[in-house]
Amino acid sequence: MANVAEYIKESYIELTQKVTWPTMRELQNSAVLVLVAALIIALVIFGMDQIIGFLVKQFYGSLT
Repeated sequence: MANVAEYIKESYIELTQKVTWPTMRELQNSAVLVLVAALIIALVIFGMDQIIGFLVKQFYGSLT
């Protein structure tokens, strides 16, 4: 049990004194970057889906 308490104590000290936390401005910049990247990836996947759907419709339409 002493090992668990020591682990928690050391973890707290590391998180409060040794970790360099980003500033609010850095967090905002990172969040915007992630949002923009996610939107771009979503648009690319949407475009690929539309193109493949169109090609499949053309292929099956030509069979009848």
